[in-house]
Amino acid sequence: MSIDADVDVEATGTDQVEALAADLGDAISELPAYQRFESAKAAVEADEEAQEKISEFQQLRQEFAFARQTGQADDDTVEKVQAAQRELHSMPVMQEYVEAQDELQERLEALNEAISEPLAVDFGGEAGGCCQD
Repeated sequence: MSIDADVDVEATGTDQVEALAADLGDAISELPAYQRFESAKAAVEADEEAQEKISEFQQLRQEFAFARQTGQADDDTVEKVQAAQRELHSMPVMQEYVEAQDELQERLEALNEAISEPLAVDFGGEAGGCCQD
């Protein structure tokens, strides 16, 4: 009979932790930094010129990655990728997006530290994947 009680306590504890996690997610979605990021992301997605520049940059980056794998990458290829990135990031809509993304990343890192401290483990890092040193 005590086994059932242990299972119920564990299930209840798990339910509470999951509820707290959902509450945390809801609270994060209400943060000004998150709202700014979502707004900036939507603006980039709606901007046709930004989407064209993103596609161009991604294409050049893929070409560079292939050239590097085949040993054919040179300084000119690197410069083309860097120039495309500079052009993309010079757009006001992209500048806002990058700034909002950086601000949100900083906020999420601070939250990760707050969660990780009592656990004595990097919560975000451990939750993100396997096979880490």
